[in-house]
Amino acid sequence: MGDVFIRHIELLGYEKRFFPSQHYVYMFLVKWNDLSEKVVYRRFTEIYEFHKALKEMFPIESGDINIENRIIPHLPAPKWFDGQRSTENRQGTLAEYCYTLVNLPHKISRCLHVVNFFKVRHDDMNPVTDSQIKKPEVFLLPKDSKKNLTDITGPIVLQTYRAIADYEKNSTSEMALKAGDMVDVVEKSENGWWFCQLKNKRGWVPAAYLEPLDGPDESEEQEPNYAGEAYIVQKSYTAVEEDELTLKEGDTIEVIHKLLDGWWVIRKDETTGYYPSMYLQKAGEVNTSVKSELRNRGAPPRRSTIRNIKSIHKQGRKQISQETYRRNSKKYIQNRRNMRGNSQSKSQRCHRWAGRGWLGRGLALGLGGVWPYVEVWV
Repeated sequence: MGDVFIRHIELLGYEKRFFPSQHYVYMFLVKWNDLSEKVVYRRFTEIYEFHKALKEMFPIESGDINIENRIIPHLPAPKWFDGQRSTENRQGTLAEYCYTLVNLPHKISRCLHVVNFFKVRHDDMNPVTDSQIKKPEVFLLPKDSKKNLTDITGPIVLQTYRAIADYEKNSTSEMALKAGDMVDVVEKSENGWWFCQLKNKRGWVPAAYLEPLDGPDESEEQEPNYAGEAYIVQKSYTAVEEDELTLKEGDTIEVIHKLLDGWWVIRKDETTGYYPSMYLQKAGEVNTSVKSELRNRGAPPRRSTIRNIKSIHKQGRKQISQETYRRNSKKYIQNRRNMRGNSQSKSQRCHRWAGRGWLGRGLALGLGGVWPYVEVWV
């Protein structure tokens, strides 16, 4: 039993590959105890062999001695011909298997057999390909897959983005870029780090270094919400640029614009500015691993800090100025105060009384005059 163990395994979907011959591999996002996250690819035949060996290692927990003691989940054997339909249909079973596996007693879930099987291999980062053969087709599970695992369409055409500048990776989980590189985006994380693939390489890339091909603007970008959503600061940050905010851990703020590059526009009292989304947690949500994770991760760079940008678009990306954010935010706050003031004034008028009676009219009864005092809630 080693110190390294897996915290979580999530099935992302599967790939249909064409080299050296047509076959299918499942995609897993593996989260480790050092808070790193790796994507690995495994054939189902490999997974089933792993499963059989695990049962042999733990005969009691696999129910070989007494079926009532079985806690290791079941897994169906591969079919003689494993086609796309069977690959797709077993995703629900496989997702449940991984969830159960990680939550087994530590002597099983953290044993070397489990750890070694899900470790990143060379072909996970650099799969063998042939430039003469078409690239793999990716079939991703929908976000609400736990609710409806049969609702899978495919193949999903991954969005292609272009690198606007050179990027040097800072860890093994990232991927270096050269200006002009065309990458396929597998996953867009709201923290501003996107998981991409470039030919036979895969890794995390800052969204700020990528631009869509059909125009400078992001079609998926949300509109500002000046009502704001309450978030709690999980990590302090000192502003570097003039339009950023300096906040301390534990501060409560309101998010008014969620941007895809991971830098959100927030409001603290009446001040607005940018702040790294990965340092925020929605109010009321509990995630015990967030604070530990932040110690090992940095916020993605902002586009305004990137030098030597080489875009294919003549027009720049549309961007709301900080002055516009401030003006609209103040206008919203003022309107909210006015509404509260009017509501309080109306409530006070309804509760005025003198001596032993109300001063007003019994509107509901169509009667006027002074009425005996009765406490009324409105």
